[in-house]
Amino acid sequence: MENQAFKTNINCSGCVARVTNKLNETVGKDNWQVNTENPDKILTITHSDVPTEDVIEAVKSAGFKIEAIN
Repeated sequence: MENQAFKTNINCSGCVARVTNKLNETVGKDNWQVNTENPDKILTITHSDVPTEDVIEAVKSAGFKIEAIN
C-alpha cells in the first residue's frame, strides 16, 4: 500500500506521546510520523495495509482531529 497522509491537530511532543500507543497498536511502531512543523500537522503512515478508517479511529480515540488528505 502507498503512504497515507492525514491532516491533524497533533501539534507538540506531548500530543505525539498521547497518540503513540494508539498508532503503534494500529499501524505498528516506526510505521508513522507526525510533522508538527507543518501548519497542517501532517501524519504520514508508511508501509501499512491498515484501512484509513482504522487510522482515523485510533487518532480520534486519543482525542485528536484527523482528516485524510490523500
